[in-house]
Amino acid sequence: MYTPPPFKPDRAASLGFADARGFGTVCAWDGSKPIASSLPFHLGALKDGTPQAFFHVARNNPLAKLADGTTPWLLAVNGPDAYVSADWYVSPEQVPTWLYQAVHLTGPSRVLSDAELAAQADALSAKFEQWLLPKTPWTSDKMTAGRLEAMRKAIVGIVMTIDAVEGSFKLNQHKSEADYAAVATRLGEQPDIGSQQISSLMRQARPQAFAGEPQT
Repeated sequence: MYTPPPFKPDRAASLGFADARGFGTVCAWDGSKPIASSLPFHLGALKDGTPQAFFHVARNNPLAKLADGTTPWLLAVNGPDAYVSADWYVSPEQVPTWLYQAVHLTGPSRVLSDAELAAQADALSAKFEQWLLPKTPWTSDKMTAGRLEAMRKAIVGIVMTIDAVEGSFKLNQHKSEADYAAVATRLGEQPDIGSQQISSLMRQARPQAFAGEPQT
């Protein structure tokens, strides 16, 4: 991933972003072409602290046959993004751009054992059920044993051991206070959720740029 220094988050921020997002595109090489699938995942770690990403695919997914434990895979995790018009800047001679957050995790992947798959599937649903609180979380024990076993036989669990963490949080950090505030304000006025989310992130990252705004 190419990331200019102003947009480069540290390793902890990149992993935290990926963990909070929990959904990305897994890419592998089959010898002649790239293979990719969009998948939910959760992060864990080895005893030495090396991060890992856990996910599963349908048994017929080509990725299931490519997890050889040695070949590097890529897990690309994207957050909100938004187009920025050059007209929104205070300063002249600007150009349009695109703001976004993204993290790339790279490392070898292997197939999980049946016991590891059961734990992975439960951990994955538990992660996202927490998003729905105060709803009582769904758990796999609500399924009959036969149905649960049939569902697990239809998937293959995979773990990626992450040896490279790259991030790019492009939020106009290199711009002046005036230009930064002007763009964030205009993004906040747009109807799409991506623009509004980027505006919110910009305000959180650099609150001093908005100190002169009238209080509502």
